[in-house]
Amino acid sequence: MEFTAIDYSIFALLLVLSSAIGLFYALSGDRQRTVQEFLLANRTMSFLPVALSLLATFQSAVAILGVPAEIYRFGTQYWFLGCSYLLGLLIPAHIFIPVFYRLRITSTYEYLELRFNKTVRILGTVTFIFQMVIYMGVVLYAPALALNAVTGFDLWSAVLTMGLVCTLYTTLGGLKAVIWTDVFQTLVMLAGQLAVIVVGAQRVGGMAHVWRLAQQEGRISGIDLDPDPFQRHTFWTLAVGGVFMMLSLYGVNQAQVQRYLSARSEREAKLSCYAVFPCQQIVLCLSCLTGLVMFAYDQQHPLAPSGRPGSSDQLVLYFVMDVLKDLPGLPGLFVACLFSGSLSTISSAFNSLATVTMEDLVRPHCPGLSEPRATLLSKLLALGYGLLCLGMAYVSSMLGPVLQAAISIFGMVGGPLLGLFCLGMFFPCANPTGAAVGLLAGLAMAFWVGIGSLLRSGGAAGGTPPPNATALPPDGNLTTLLATTLLAPTPAPPRGLQKFYSLSYMWYSAHNSTTVVLVGLLVSLLTGPTPAADVDPRTIYPVLPRLLCCLPPKCRRGLCCGGDSPDQDAGPRHMEAKSNGVANSLGLPRWPGEEEGQGYIRREGAPTCALQETSF
Repeated sequence: MEFTAIDYSIFALLLVLSSAIGLFYALSGDRQRTVQEFLLANRTMSFLPVALSLLATFQSAVAILGVPAEIYRFGTQYWFLGCSYLLGLLIPAHIFIPVFYRLRITSTYEYLELRFNKTVRILGTVTFIFQMVIYMGVVLYAPALALNAVTGFDLWSAVLTMGLVCTLYTTLGGLKAVIWTDVFQTLVMLAGQLAVIVVGAQRVGGMAHVWRLAQQEGRISGIDLDPDPFQRHTFWTLAVGGVFMMLSLYGVNQAQVQRYLSARSEREAKLSCYAVFPCQQIVLCLSCLTGLVMFAYDQQHPLAPSGRPGSSDQLVLYFVMDVLKDLPGLPGLFVACLFSGSLSTISSAFNSLATVTMEDLVRPHCPGLSEPRATLLSKLLALGYGLLCLGMAYVSSMLGPVLQAAISIFGMVGGPLLGLFCLGMFFPCANPTGAAVGLLAGLAMAFWVGIGSLLRSGGAAGGTPPPNATALPPDGNLTTLLATTLLAPTPAPPRGLQKFYSLSYMWYSAHNSTTVVLVGLLVSLLTGPTPAADVDPRTIYPVLPRLLCCLPPKCRRGLCCGGDSPDQDAGPRHMEAKSNGVANSLGLPRWPGEEEGQGYIRREGAPTCALQETSF
């Protein structure tokens, strides 16, 4: 099917409006003249645009193609992932956001220096940059490739146009432009999906008929309570393993945390987390309904009659183009929907990469950098990462079969980073050596299991992956959703250590983050736990003392690895905070005279190793 002039016009309108938003914020307000305005929108955002931006970052173009394909092939079991959203958003709202917001940091990895030391901070930053650089090229190239294969839409014209437009408004308008374009692009994505569902359901006889046909053909799944972690999708893998996926994305990922920190208050940041919950449920429902409508439509009007497409992602596009072919403008709306997912995700990558590079790698080595120069450098970093994204898209086109491995690498990093932050926040005894060794051990475990799964899937008959292969640990839906569309049963069960290669991808994040915590604690205990007096109490969330509150104090101290509970004397720093009556509801003390959300204040006698000045 070929696009009409109306379709191209709608697609062009998306690009023009996105660019206009960037230009508006480049020429209004303070005109992005300070680092704080460029990277954090001056901390003036309200909760609703932040929530929609959080949603847009999560909803990549691969997700728009991947979830319907998953439902079409395997049924509605994946829908139970929605059960993980509640805890996956409540925990960040009540644990991670208060800690990050009250420290008034800009980069998430500043926390690692406050809690551990500069080495751990650099390790976390480099890991994140490696992850995102690979990710942003793939997320731009993969949907364009699928679209080109189905519609003939020019591949490199789409890639270059999207990449340059995204670079333009991210570089000129800063985070505020990124957030407001995300809001606009979210509405476009919802409109495109609704159009497909409404028109597709009408073509096959209504939603009641769609549901009835799906039931008859066994596509409506019941609750599978099998606890086997090697089963690809069960209720437990989705509802529990999905919580860790959500935490790695919404709890510690720089792209998301940066949006929380742009909120005008801690309360607004929490509200954004609450508001994104119903939005995510709506998006998940729309994607699953698209898959069911596609299945019902395929029963009456077989898709791709000249031969099945090479992947399920292409099948989704065949369905959309067939359903909307007689309605001028709607194919263009869906293409705009698809590339809105790419734009929102890539712009978040540009902005977050510029932020961590500036705050973690440049500022510490250039303490005398003036504000105008720092702002200019931040913009140049965003521009540089935008151009690098285009280069990575080209590299992705050259990878061939290795493209799947490149996508896997993105997912392998999320779990270990989640484990590193959990180790720091929940275990006061953890020391810098334990944190560094734990992170490296988690990454080694992630790459061993992930690459082993890829190699094993490459050796499967016909090159078809086993059911849990490429389960790219869920630090983002690119990995999670693309993996789910490419999997089929494997002929022979693995044995011994190879059994790990069949671990459900939904458990990857939990498995890898747990590895970091266990190894980090073990190394910390062997090399000497961090003394309680040397731990900044505002970098700790005392989760174990609260969970073990009914036990005697002596048992509590032992089970907390020597870390003290908020009710105990934890050295002069903690005592001073308590004596001034500044413990808040989270057990995060404030120093005398500090208001909520004021930020980190150096005081005389505070350990110098615990602070790197980052305020503007």
